Amino acid sequence: MNVFRILGDVSHLLAMIMLLVKIWRSKSCSGISGKSQVLFAVVFTSRYLDLFTNFISIYNTVMKLVFLICAYITVYLIYGKFCKTFDKENDSFRLEFLLIPVTGLSFLENHNFTPLEVLWTFSIYLESVAILPQLFMISKTGEAETITTHYLFFLGLYRALYLANWIWRYQTENYYDQIAVVSGVVQTIFYCDFFYLYVTKVLKGKKLSLPMPI
Repeated sequence: MNVFRILGDVSHLLAMIMLLVKIWRSKSCSGISGKSQVLFAVVFTSRYLDLFTNFISIYNTVMKLVFLICAYITVYLIYGKFCKTFDKENDSFRLEFLLIPVTGLSFLENHNFTPLEVLWTFSIYLESVAILPQLFMISKTGEAETITTHYLFFLGLYRALYLANWIWRYQTENYYDQIAVVSGVVQTIFYCDFFYLYVTKVLKGKKLSLPMPI
């Protein structure tokens, strides 16, 4: 554990709680991609199956459970309690474009060819692209609510802090996980354009808008 890892976890948790609070208070999931949230739920489920086989620390176990609970509550609110407010028409990203290559890659490139290891690898690859349906939805509608942009900012900050965590671990522990680092870099790249727009527009009180997809 180091300060970058802790701040990354806090940023990640804050993003998830912020999204939940937004949905609950507004009684609406307008502007939120249900498909991205389903992908994140799949990410946590496939990654944290080791809860039943491997105890690392109380902190680690609690954080895993919290992420799982938050992810599934979010999916329930979108597709259950507030489903009438869900913008299904604009949440139209085709998930097979992500799931098929990610599944294939997790079988081809992993640390060990065991069920839990393949699922962990699958979760790492999937997380790197899970935000794409949300970004696609924002591009399609032309703008995003301020609270949604804050959620995306803290989600991107979490990935950036994890990159710093890996650099720190390499310098201090000589530890390097190529799969996690490369996937994290790819995921952070997806947020780069958003970070720029967030700083230049959202923080100045302007609405965020992304280019329409080709």
